[in-house]
Amino acid sequence: MTPVLFRVISIDMKKATVSPARRLYRQRARAEASEATARRIMEAFFECTKQRWFDEITLEDVARRADVTVRTVIRRFGGKDGLLSSSFEHIAPRIRDQRTAAPGDIDGAITRVLELYEGLGDGAIRNLAQESRHPALKVVMDLGRQGHRLITAEAFAPWLDPLPEDRRREALDALVIALDVYTWKLLRRDMGRSVPETKAVLRGLVDAILAHYTFSMQP
Repeated sequence: MTPVLFRVISIDMKKATVSPARRLYRQRARAEASEATARRIMEAFFECTKQRWFDEITLEDVARRADVTVRTVIRRFGGKDGLLSSSFEHIAPRIRDQRTAAPGDIDGAITRVLELYEGLGDGAIRNLAQESRHPALKVVMDLGRQGHRLITAEAFAPWLDPLPEDRRREALDALVIALDVYTWKLLRRDMGRSVPETKAVLRGLVDAILAHYTFSMQP
């Protein structure tokens, strides 16, 4: 038997001795490592969006933050648009958990939305300013608007649900505006109000909206 043939047979025998359980373990380990890499890349991209304009973010920036190569980023996500979409899907459940308060908990709803905006508000404002130039970014912003409306409707359901449909829509529109990121920006960035001052203004707006629509239901 030639040395080359002996080595080939030896390799085949080693492969044959690998148990199905061991192969499954290796496959799972590779899959987990791959998922961990993808999460690291998405988190890196998300951090970039909190600090820079979408136009300014490069795949090199993301790769450097995630400690991977640009080729890895492209292979996993295709480019910035694919990375944007995947990152939003990855982050969205976390944002929803942070925003969600128990239905009827007015103070909790306002506190949670303020905490979210204090961390992500400036980045959201930058992204909103760019959405008309980037279709993929507009898709994400539209999903964010839908989420904001849905969470607001859930938080104030005890007041909204008894209203007739048209009045419910009006009341929800008003609440969505009162708790919008642009309202936060006006108070915190443009007017320079503190977080407690901003919270007091938002509480006043919400209370006035709820009182108006609740009173309108009285005989």
